[in-house]
Amino acid sequence: MTYHPKSDFLREIIARGFLADCTDLQELDDQLIKGTVTAYIGYDATAASLHVGHLLNIMLLRWFQKTGHKPITLMGGGTTKVGDPSFRADERPLLGPEQIDANIAGMQKVFDRYLEYGEQGNGALMRNNAEWLDDLNYLDFLRDIGRHFSVNRMLSFESVKSRLDREQSLSFLEFNYMILQAYDFLELNRRYGCQLQMGGSDQWGNIVNGIDLTRRVLDTNIFGLTTPLLTTSDGKKMGKSQGGAIWLNADMLSPYEFWQFWRNTTDADTGRFLKLYTELPIDECERLGALEGSEINEAKIILANEVTALLHGRAAAQAAHATAREVFEKGGVGDDLPTLALTAADLGDGISVVQLIVRSGLAKSGKEAKRLIAENGARMNDAPLTDAGLVIGAADLAQPIKLSAGKKRHALVTLDD
Repeated sequence: MTYHPKSDFLREIIARGFLADCTDLQELDDQLIKGTVTAYIGYDATAASLHVGHLLNIMLLRWFQKTGHKPITLMGGGTTKVGDPSFRADERPLLGPEQIDANIAGMQKVFDRYLEYGEQGNGALMRNNAEWLDDLNYLDFLRDIGRHFSVNRMLSFESVKSRLDREQSLSFLEFNYMILQAYDFLELNRRYGCQLQMGGSDQWGNIVNGIDLTRRVLDTNIFGLTTPLLTTSDGKKMGKSQGGAIWLNADMLSPYEFWQFWRNTTDADTGRFLKLYTELPIDECERLGALEGSEINEAKIILANEVTALLHGRAAAQAAHATAREVFEKGGVGDDLPTLALTAADLGDGISVVQLIVRSGLAKSGKEAKRLIAENGARMNDAPLTDAGLVIGAADLAQPIKLSAGKKRHALVTLDD
């Protein structure tokens, strides 16, 4: 029998496709109806920006707050020093405290766009697990916390098993990660009354560990909820593109490039992504997703506009849309394209067009750029680029040059005075 939730939060997220699993859906539903529930998602500070793969769970936190509950974004200032082994083939590189703090500051810019922070009511909280992990006494921790963990059970978790089955090394350092993450849930429950941990379905084992530990130590009833690990209709992991990660910070990926990523969604994914990544009514998402032929392109533009407006603001979304229209419909240059600004020193006596294609981010290597040219996939100022040996000089850059890779990826090259 399908469970029909009574709480606004569960009704909304189930209808939109956010739910993969929950430890006790009916009991959690009852708690959500009784009053404000506090929930957290943890984020390790491994990069200076979050990427589009994080966006599903950021939207989950946003819906949680919009339906009257209190979200916590837990920054892994402590656990980042260890590294999450979940479904990785190798050990993460370890970062120093200064880099971790800088990464957290970069990630906070994104959270501020989606959540309203504040101590009162259901204002979101940002906490750092270094607060309780940095000063742990190892012997006390082993005695009070370590005794509750079964190594046999930990070895059975898929994230660990997958490494061992491939006969890949799993260090003791990483093995401790799941104990530390479980301890986070215990501390958040003790300090803030946090009753729910949410995360991607790859975190299920870690979440269950935290629930089990908190029940044993504090005799408290708490919950776990996971979202599906998204793949696109062609089987690729959500957020992977030819150009690399789709970063959420504007200084790492321009709003125009972010807009373009969503505009390039496949027809089959459009309705699903509208439900997950925008706040448009569900019936409108389904109507748009059902459009066919050229009409589905309008749905993709709405998707790109709405997702970009949430992250970068409505003005940035409108500017990106206007640029795209100018580039694609009018063959113009557009003010908002990714730009490679060269100095006279960069240019020297001239620079090859292959180098320009690589430096502007349209290809990852000279070999890829040459293949693009050979396969008639490159254009310069909207004209086919056929000569891989072409050298660009100062006279050529009296006006900006527009480079294109295929129909959808463009960049400007300018010469600074």
